Amino acid sequence: MAARVNSWRAAVRIARRDALRYRGRSVLVLLMIALPIMGVSAADITVRSSQLTEEQKVDRDVGAADARLLSAGQGGQPVLQSPSGDEYEPVHQEAADGTGAEDTGAVGTDDFDVDPKVALPAGAHWLTDDDTYAAIRTRTGLLYTTVRELKAADPLAAGIMALDRGRFPAAPDEMAATNAFLKSSGLHVGSRVTAYGLGRGYRIVGAYDLPSQLDTEQLNTLPGTFIKPYLAARQAIGASADTLRPPSYLVAVPGDFTWAMVQRANTLGVGVDSREVRLHPPADSEVPLYRRNGGPRAFTSDDNTAVIAAGATTVGLAMLEICLLAGPAFAVGARRSQRQLGLVGANGGDRRHIRAIVLAGGLVIGVAAAVVGTLAGALLTVVLRGPLENSVGQRFGGIEVRPLELLGIAALAVLTGLLAAVVPAVTSSRQSVLASLTGRRGVRRTGRTLPVIGLGAVCLGAGIAVFGSLRTRNPLAVGFGSGVAELGLVAMTPVLVGAFGRLGKWLPLVPRLALRDAVRNRGRTAPAVAAVLAAVAGTVAVATFAASQDRQDRDTYEARAPHGVFALSIGSDQGRELGAARTAVAKELPVAARADVFRLTTGARTCDQFSSQPGCGSVQPVTPKANQCPLDDMEQAQRFTAAQRRAFFLSWRCDYSSVAPVISAEGDVVVGGPDVLRALGIGDAAARTALARGETVVFNRPLFDRGTLKLRLVADTSKVVPGDSEPQGPVKALPARLITSAQAYGVAAIVPQQAARAAGIRTVPLGSLFTTSRMPTSAERQALTGDLAKLGTETTTYLERGFQSTNSVVLLALGLFAGLVTVGAAGIATGLAQADAQPDLRTLAAVGAAPRVRRTLSGFQCGVIAAMGVILGTAAGVLPAIGLRRTERQRSWHDYRQAMEQGWAGSRVPHVPIVVPWGTLALLLVMVPLGAMLLAALVTRSRAEIGRRAEA
Repeated sequence: MAARVNSWRAAVRIARRDALRYRGRSVLVLLMIALPIMGVSAADITVRSSQLTEEQKVDRDVGAADARLLSAGQGGQPVLQSPSGDEYEPVHQEAADGTGAEDTGAVGTDDFDVDPKVALPAGAHWLTDDDTYAAIRTRTGLLYTTVRELKAADPLAAGIMALDRGRFPAAPDEMAATNAFLKSSGLHVGSRVTAYGLGRGYRIVGAYDLPSQLDTEQLNTLPGTFIKPYLAARQAIGASADTLRPPSYLVAVPGDFTWAMVQRANTLGVGVDSREVRLHPPADSEVPLYRRNGGPRAFTSDDNTAVIAAGATTVGLAMLEICLLAGPAFAVGARRSQRQLGLVGANGGDRRHIRAIVLAGGLVIGVAAAVVGTLAGALLTVVLRGPLENSVGQRFGGIEVRPLELLGIAALAVLTGLLAAVVPAVTSSRQSVLASLTGRRGVRRTGRTLPVIGLGAVCLGAGIAVFGSLRTRNPLAVGFGSGVAELGLVAMTPVLVGAFGRLGKWLPLVPRLALRDAVRNRGRTAPAVAAVLAAVAGTVAVATFAASQDRQDRDTYEARAPHGVFALSIGSDQGRELGAARTAVAKELPVAARADVFRLTTGARTCDQFSSQPGCGSVQPVTPKANQCPLDDMEQAQRFTAAQRRAFFLSWRCDYSSVAPVISAEGDVVVGGPDVLRALGIGDAAARTALARGETVVFNRPLFDRGTLKLRLVADTSKVVPGDSEPQGPVKALPARLITSAQAYGVAAIVPQQAARAAGIRTVPLGSLFTTSRMPTSAERQALTGDLAKLGTETTTYLERGFQSTNSVVLLALGLFAGLVTVGAAGIATGLAQADAQPDLRTLAAVGAAPRVRRTLSGFQCGVIAAMGVILGTAAGVLPAIGLRRTERQRSWHDYRQAMEQGWAGSRVPHVPIVVPWGTLALLLVMVPLGAMLLAALVTRSRAEIGRRAEA
């Protein structure tokens, strides 16, 4: 035992000395192993630091308070809640519709809400926390954001908001803003800010962050200074606004807010987020909600399995890549030290000692890489904490370091170094002492066992991938089979390199020499080719999948208007600023034609569409019962047979494939003339004739009722009972013509002005459709946005630009990444080849070869390795991509058939194409080897170095 320890100690000393002697090669391998270790260490520390403790979560939710009280949304009815306060259910399920809701007497409040102050314990100190969604004027226009009323400077709110600079509001005319809001709005601390429709202004006195929501745009002000005035101002101008609802309250009580106190508050319809209960939750048997539901809900997802599998696959492929690239470096290092290894054998050392010396080299570099990579990862996390927090979206609770996890990651580096040195160690130990001392390389033969195993793995993996894509809907089967096939192909690389050698007889002299050198030295060439293969295979697989998804998105893209049409609508001021907005569009955009669109309205007031304020009416299209989809009623749908559900599913009555129109009106029914048809690209002569005669043109077949379109006039939408299937009101029948052959882009019907007047229905301006002579530029669109913002009104705009692919950038990035990896791997192999082939190069110089031959040979050596790896990697990468796409097709069709049998109307026929990105493949097959050749030729010196006679 002592002798073995001493031999390993000597081996480690020799390996450490060699590593210091050949610093260039040692640093190269060390960085190769340390870089991924640094990334994994940084990722581990980042993930652990972003995982907050329950106490940190409570501090960010309720500050320094003991609890937060909020309405459970059941109108004062008793509720059951979970200890964490994220689940609520009414005690009596039949009361969930709000029919028994308690009226709090507050004007404008929702009947489903109750003021949480009814549950305040005696002696409690409380702080109001309320918010609303408001339109805030910025430098460029309007920005919809949340305005929160909370006295953030109060000690009870400490921890909810993190002040970055300035101070929190202390006066009614002051606000603080999140950094995300300041970035989006272009404002800064000290700016004046106003809300649309509200005359008063506020000064921004501070900037803060929400620690768990860094990207949230929010304004903070004192309670009572914004929400009520803003909602009142919105109602005064007839604009849409949220209803006034009770706020939540941060509560401090003597002692703790116990589970018994939470349950007492639940009897009043108030929910509670208690610090004590969250930190020390009661047993499940003491939670009535869990007793009724049989325990807490278990939220499970298959995504975790996929993430774990993807992570394990990524780590495995990274280790394989490092071993394949670092292995040749150890092999060349062992070959450069073969005289030293021969002396070990001449002095009584056996093969075990030779293997130990080479393996010790991997151990030394692996340990060094583990230390460097782990420390660099920790340092990188500390230095980049700010950007990492912004990327994660929340502040860390602190830098969390798990020593055992980092030790495991470091062990991975050591294991990688040892695995990379295994093959060179075995090869060096098999060389005779005489050959090592004389510098002879001996006869190299390729083993037959490994290629046979590799061929079997290729067949097995391909079979699993094909079976998984045809018979299962699980992508893990395809991924596993593809991984096995790729490993088999890696094992077959030496034989495949030899097969490429047969092409040498058709090549000119220099590339033939490069190919012959690569084939003769397969121990050096095969790992580099395999590394390129692995990198290119992954790139080709992802590129093929991305290109197929891109085609799928392009084919399934649904335009909302003809290409180049610009839509403008204003719903907040009943069209008062619509004329000025139209002028701005005509000024900034290349407008060729304009079609004005109106909407139908009724009621005592002219309100914004979809408004539910008192006196506001609506005009709703009526679908005849004979045209209604039988599957809309889920209870009725379950009484049908599967065959009946399939028949209904495929009928026109259940076709919900229409897109949302660019100008939204109630029921998608708009008022207009033939110019609207032209703007929508509808050239149907029958439609134009019908509008000219004063007939309504119906595009949505279920609304057509035997030559008419029926409209229900609801005089006051505020009196409509929620959930009522048929609101009360008179029905008007308009003469109509059904057009089913035209693409109406979501418009259900077009009513001519004369038909609306004849029916006694008022119309108000809604917007316009602009046909452009060319696609507007980005500068023109930005100028228009600025002009519309100056109007101070809410505008909705949309430009139909057609399908915009983002995968083209992805494919280009993938091609560049694969090119860099391939060039890097080929460059490493070429550098090792030059170090290994010094005798051959000196022989070339001795026989009179020109100096440029060395540079040319180096370039072709690099190009040959890159070309072989790219060709094999391209073939290996297409298999998993096709398999994954076929698996996705199987899953999509399974879901579609299930939807058809269950009667889920609206599901669409799956379309999962398979596309090979020939452009990316051409870039890899041609440009990458060519680039590798040029790079290697440029960095290679023309003249050979003078060496000792013994080295020649």
